[in-house]
Amino acid sequence: MKISYNWLKWYIPNAPSAEKLADIFTYHVCEVEDIEKRADGDFIFDIKILPNRAHDLLSHYGVARELAYLLNIELVDPTPKYKVPTSNATSLKIEVDSPNCRRYMGRIIRNVKVGPSPDWVVKHLESVGQRSINNMVDAANIVMFNIGQPTHVFDLNKVKDKLIIRQAKEGETMTTLDNKDCKFGVNDLLITDSQNVLAIAGIKGGKLAEVDANTTDIILEVANFDPTAVRKTAQSLNIFTDAKKRFENDLSPILGDHAMLELSALIAEMCPEATFEDVVDVYPHKQKENKLSFSVKKVSKILGTNVSVIEVGNILERYKIGYKNEGDDFEIIVPPLRLDLNIEEDMAEEIGRIIGYDKVAPNIPKINFQVKQDETFTQMSFVREKLLHEGYNEIMTYTFQDKGEVSVLASASDKKFLRTNLSDGLKESIKLNNTNLSLLGLKEVKVFEIGKVFTKNGEELHVAYGDKKEIKEMKLSEYYKLASPDAPARGILASHRHHSPEHAGSAFVEKFSMWSLFPFIARDVSLWVPENVESDQVLKIIKDNMGEMVVRGPELFDEFKKDGKKSFAFRLVFQSYDRTLTDQEVNEVMDKINKKITENPNWQIR
Repeated sequence: MKISYNWLKWYIPNAPSAEKLADIFTYHVCEVEDIEKRADGDFIFDIKILPNRAHDLLSHYGVARELAYLLNIELVDPTPKYKVPTSNATSLKIEVDSPNCRRYMGRIIRNVKVGPSPDWVVKHLESVGQRSINNMVDAANIVMFNIGQPTHVFDLNKVKDKLIIRQAKEGETMTTLDNKDCKFGVNDLLITDSQNVLAIAGIKGGKLAEVDANTTDIILEVANFDPTAVRKTAQSLNIFTDAKKRFENDLSPILGDHAMLELSALIAEMCPEATFEDVVDVYPHKQKENKLSFSVKKVSKILGTNVSVIEVGNILERYKIGYKNEGDDFEIIVPPLRLDLNIEEDMAEEIGRIIGYDKVAPNIPKINFQVKQDETFTQMSFVREKLLHEGYNEIMTYTFQDKGEVSVLASASDKKFLRTNLSDGLKESIKLNNTNLSLLGLKEVKVFEIGKVFTKNGEELHVAYGDKKEIKEMKLSEYYKLASPDAPARGILASHRHHSPEHAGSAFVEKFSMWSLFPFIARDVSLWVPENVESDQVLKIIKDNMGEMVVRGPELFDEFKKDGKKSFAFRLVFQSYDRTLTDQEVNEVMDKINKKITENPNWQIR
C-alpha cells in the first residue's frame, strides 16, 4: 500500500524525517518495500501491511494513529473541524435482506454540482497512484485512502424507489463502471433498487446509477459487509479493487460513523449550496465490546525476555487502551478497530512489536529432538531413485483437468476438476517430448511422475512410468512393495550417484545454460559415398560448414551398404537464442554443406 509522508503529517505534525520513519516502520509496524522521493518534496512509502493488521492500517489515518501511539507523539483529530450543514428529514428507504450486510448507512444530498476536484484532492490521490475522476467520486476515494472505509456514491435520480441489499438471484447481470459484464449466482451480495442491480456489495459499482456531469442529487453509501462473502464474490467474478481489499480483511462497523461524517463534510466543502438529509443507518447487530486477559509473566515467557508491569501499563496508556490490573494480571478493553487482539498470544506479539523484536536476545531453546522416519517420504525416495537408475526422467504434470470426479470452486483456467490419474499427463508429456527428440538428443522418451490423484473416495499417492509404447500406474505403496520391500532407498541412491576414485579430491563445477525459447528446425544430410570412405570424413565436412546456428549434431543416425557403396544419414538441429529462424537461413547453410560434399569425387547427395 502506498502512503504519502505529507498526508501522514496532517495527523502527526511532529513525525520524524522520512528516512527515520522507514526504520520505524521496519522494526515496529511492517516491511517497507520501496520509498520514492517526489519532485514536490513528498516521500511515498510502499509498505506491506499483513492481513492481521489490514483492518486498521490500510489507511493514512490508521498508519498515523499507529505511529503516534508508538512514538508517543501528538495525533491530530480532524473530526471537530468537519462542517456539515444541518440535515433535514429524509426520503431515503433502505432494506437489508441479507446477514452478509452487517451495517448500511445512506444519506441523500441534493443540489450538488459535479465537476473537477480541488487541487489538493487531485494531488493527494495522485500521490498514492490514483487518478482524479470527478469531485464526487474523488471524495469517496479520499475517504477510503484516508481512514480505510470504502464508500460509494449513487445518482439519486437513477435509483427506483429504494435501496435493497440482498443476495443475487441466479443469472442476474450487471455492467460495472469499467464496462465489465457480470453474471451472478445466489452467493453474491448485491445493492439493488426495486428494478435493477446497482452495485456489487463491497466490490464495484454499476453503470446504471453512475454519477456523471448531469447529476444533481446523490446517495452516499457507507456500509460494512461480511469479509468472506466479499472475497468469494470477487474471486468468482475475477474483480479486484481497493474496496474489496479492505472489506475482505474485515472492518469494524464502527468505522462507518467517521466515514459518513468525513465524506459529508468533504462534499459540503466542495458544494457549498448542497442540502443534506438525515443519515439512514441500518445496524441490527452492533459490534460487541471485547475484553482480553493476559499476564505479564506469560507474555515474558512467550517473548523470551523480561517485560515489566510498568512497561506494559505504559504501552496500554500510549495506545489509549483501557485496562485494570492486579499485580501482573491485566484485563483490557480491546479498541473496536483492533480486530486482531483476541487471545493472550496476540498481546504478547503486540507488546513485543512495540518494544522492538531487535531488543529480544536470540537464544536457541534446548530441545530433546529425535528424528522419526516418515514412511511416505521413504517410499517416495526409494521409488524415485529406482526409476532414475533405470533411465527414467521425472516430470510434474498439471493437477487440474477438464474432467474428473472432484471439482474446484475456482481455477485459473477452464480446467475445473482435479486429476483422477497420472497416466493422462504422462501421455501428453511423452507425445510432446517425442516431437522434440532431435533437439533433446534422445532415442526415446522414458518418464515417470509421483503425485496425488483425486477421486470421490479421497486422495491417493500414485506413481506412473512409461514410454511411447506403454504406461504403468499404481499406488506408490504397491509399487514400493513390488519393487523391493526391504531394500533401503540409500542403497540405490549411492550406486546411482557413485563417482569413480580417479576424481577423488577434484572439484566438480556444474554450469547451467539457458535453453532457447525459440523453435528449432531439424534437417538431415543423406548421401552415398564410396565404400572406403568413413563417416568421420563426412562429419568433418559438415562441421566445418554448418556455422553457429546448429545447436545439436551432426549425429549419424543411419548407415548401410549397397552395391559397393555406403549410405550415411546425419541429423542437424538449428536454433537461435534471439529469434525464430527462417527456412531461407537454414537452406543457405544446407546448400553450403551439400556443395562441399559434392566437391568430392563419387559423393552424391540423396
